[in-house]
Amino acid sequence: MSYTKVDYADVEPVGGGLHFLREPLDCDQLGISVLDCEPNWSGKPHNHADEQQEEVYILVEGTATITVDGDDIPLAAGEAIRVDADSDRQIHTGDAPSQFVIAGAP
Repeated sequence: MSYTKVDYADVEPVGGGLHFLREPLDCDQLGISVLDCEPNWSGKPHNHADEQQEEVYILVEGTATITVDGDDIPLAAGEAIRVDADSDRQIHTGDAPSQFVIAGAP
């Protein structure tokens, strides 16, 4: 088949509102996720140095700040940020619910 289709809401979330879509979409290299966040939520600090996977975070709705290697980068809905694999990152949301689309690949 030349395509795979899935509704992210049909994919069981992990760790709250994180929906990993790589396997349901049968992706070989690209990881794609939807992250639904409660107001004033903070994710765990992490990096992807072991997998050498850079990531792009697109804030679909809400407001958020992503801390990258100690620098706080504010995001508004519609803005995107790419983060190197070896950079530490952590998401902090604002006073309203927020939604991200996150894409990553080596």
